[in-house]
Amino acid sequence: MDTNTHEGAERLRVVVLGAGFGGLELTTRLSEELGDRVDIVLLDRTDSFVFGFSKLDVMFGHSLPPQVQHRYADVAHPGVRFVRAEVIAVDAPHRRVATTAGSFDADVLVIALGADLDPAATPGLVEDGHEFYTEAGAFALRERIATFPGGRVVVGVTSTPFKCPPAPSEAALLVDEHLRRAGVRDRSEVTLVLPLPTPVPPSPAASEALLTAFAERDIGFVPRRSVTSLDPVRHVACLDDGTELPYDLFLGVPQHRAPEVVARSGLTADGWISVDPVTLETRWPGVYAVGDVTSAGTPKAGVFAEGQAIAVAGAIVARFRGEPAPPGYGGRGTCYVEFGDDRVGIVDVTFRSGEAPAGFLEGPSVGLASAKAEFGRTRVRRWFGRDWSPRG
Repeated sequence: MDTNTHEGAERLRVVVLGAGFGGLELTTRLSEELGDRVDIVLLDRTDSFVFGFSKLDVMFGHSLPPQVQHRYADVAHPGVRFVRAEVIAVDAPHRRVATTAGSFDADVLVIALGADLDPAATPGLVEDGHEFYTEAGAFALRERIATFPGGRVVVGVTSTPFKCPPAPSEAALLVDEHLRRAGVRDRSEVTLVLPLPTPVPPSPAASEALLTAFAERDIGFVPRRSVTSLDPVRHVACLDDGTELPYDLFLGVPQHRAPEVVARSGLTADGWISVDPVTLETRWPGVYAVGDVTSAGTPKAGVFAEGQAIAVAGAIVARFRGEPAPPGYGGRGTCYVEFGDDRVGIVDVTFRSGEAPAGFLEGPSVGLASAKAEFGRTRVRRWFGRDWSPRG
């Protein structure tokens, strides 16, 4: 089929690799727009979706894992078929995918496989630390944090780029809140190690608000530094300038990399998939990539993947109908930041190629917590067709 236009085609075959923010929003929009004129295969190696903020809710005892897991089996949009499978190979020039559930051919292929996490790449992290960026890691920390008697807590990032840049700051603030409520803050220390100059560089206002919160709560902030290793014998975190930080509990952000199958299939350049920052199309016609797996010039966060998916869906629909191409992706994303004590801030940032990021902060306030909850509720209702409350 001609990849420049699908006008007149009876049914469009779309294969979407990855069912995160990008994959879920893309398939939902294509189903809404094209109905019975599209056949969509949505592939993911897991059986459920979990919001990033829900991992923190479980980690700090606000929710149980089953309450925050959204089963892909519940996706029931017309024309969409979910297949749980591991991707083995991607033949981008021919838009063909090999998986553990068989091979799939597509008129349009969208790669939304996200970033893989590699805790073992940081010596000592697996043996003596805890990562909180995977579901398994965050869920396992629920009991560890609940029974922590107090002491020295280090929240440390091991490399860049990393998903959801505000998350380490959120973790440090939520650790502080937990320790205060447990009555052990007076015999504890909390330190955040971040390879960035400020907590949220694209938004000076958000960074200032977070730094103020750190100062008010006596949270140590070590900017422009990464954790290179942990010493399991001495229980110290080693930083990239030779500094050592002792800890009783280490919460780490592990190294991120493109999924092995993406690299193995020859799709990466400088570690990630290169795309046009406006159309999100790769160098292969009819092949798009969205979200964390790309080098699109935006942070690796679900809200940016969602925005990119909206742009790609618009382009696919317009091409199928033979209509003019839509404007494309504008680089905007809105992120909800936890400050602890039920206070939430909203960071709105726009990234455009060749321009400095422009952003603003609303809050933090208790009132904005309801806006964050509604953000989650609307997406679960839209993607999975059911009502949901973020904290049960």
